[in-house]
Amino acid sequence: MTNTTAVPTHGRRAASAATPDFADLPRLIALMTGDEKHAPAAHSTLDALWVLYDRVLRVTPDAVDDPGRDRFLLSKGHGPMAYYAVLAAHGFFDESLLPGFGSYDSPLGHHPDRLLVPGAEIGSGSLGHGLPVGVGTVLGLRAQGLTDPRVWVLIGDAELDEGSNHEAIAHAGPAGLEQLHTLVIDNASATHGWPGGIASRFTSAGWAAETVDGRDHEALYAAFTAPHPGRPLAVVARVEPKG
Repeated sequence: MTNTTAVPTHGRRAASAATPDFADLPRLIALMTGDEKHAPAAHSTLDALWVLYDRVLRVTPDAVDDPGRDRFLLSKGHGPMAYYAVLAAHGFFDESLLPGFGSYDSPLGHHPDRLLVPGAEIGSGSLGHGLPVGVGTVLGLRAQGLTDPRVWVLIGDAELDEGSNHEAIAHAGPAGLEQLHTLVIDNASATHGWPGGIASRFTSAGWAAETVDGRDHEALYAAFTAPHPGRPLAVVARVEPKG
């Protein structure tokens, strides 16, 4: 549970994060303790989140309110430690907030709260919400004439057990939502599967799709930046099975 304790103002760069370094992430994650860490869920996203924020997303602590920014939506809201560590490393808030993770007076809850976490676009945790919100975000941007910002949604493979995601997938492909990008972290948690793998679920609905090693930064970057004119993009990042 979190309260509304004041946090650093959106857009304020933390002095401790002037030079983001992937090697620093284990130290930042170790600052967050407690029984509700959902450590496997967090670590499964670490490499993909790093590549997105370090090399792909066009958003900085100084531009979190810029209408032209890219949007990142963490649908896999349980186990947000990697997300918090990456945000801290890139200066969205100071790392001094990390040791309070999950405490009553900390803005860093067990699920992110967009009103409390600098840089967070949505509150999340209930599985199956992020991708439909991503579709709505793209449609909202289009209605405002903003066709340049890209929307990225990170979901877990188990979220594909939720019907709401399949409605979003079925709409986004035929609608040609090129601004929409979905990153699926595949740690073999899904109850159901598809012939040909997860990517086939997207391609059958008119998406472009890539499947890569979720620990290979160059492969992730190549997939994230692959051209997909007229279609949304799904990147399936395979990592070790959840233990």
